[in-house]
Amino acid sequence: MDMFSIDDTDHKILQCLLEDATRSNKEIGLKVHLTGQAVGARIRKLEDWGIIEGRTLKWNPEKLGLTVHAMVTVFLKSQNAHGDLQTFASSDSRVLEAHRVSGEGCYWLRVQVGDNEELNAFLDDLLKYGNYKVSLSIGKIK
Repeated sequence: MDMFSIDDTDHKILQCLLEDATRSNKEIGLKVHLTGQAVGARIRKLEDWGIIEGRTLKWNPEKLGLTVHAMVTVFLKSQNAHGDLQTFASSDSRVLEAHRVSGEGCYWLRVQVGDNEELNAFLDDLLKYGNYKVSLSIGKIK
């Protein structure tokens, strides 16, 4: 990985965006003592370097009925299933995160669905790639 040289101001800009990605460049500029235009140029530099990969929205999926949150450990049925599982996990909206792991299992998937019926449908789809173990979230701490 290439190492990029960013200064304290860049770090402060990153921190401002991590706290609230909807802040305007002008608002960030007031905090870091730059013009909004200069902040925008620094943000574009951080994006070009791949340090900022995008900006996200914080939302509450439960308000939309997505109340079942599961952590799924996937045990692939063959070495040839890696690519297919990665394609499935990347394209399926029920999968919020997918991690290739060492230790127990081959992948960990963080899944959010509306109810147990939807979770069962997801798990049925997952059986094409291997077996699984499911842990259900009973409360979010962070």
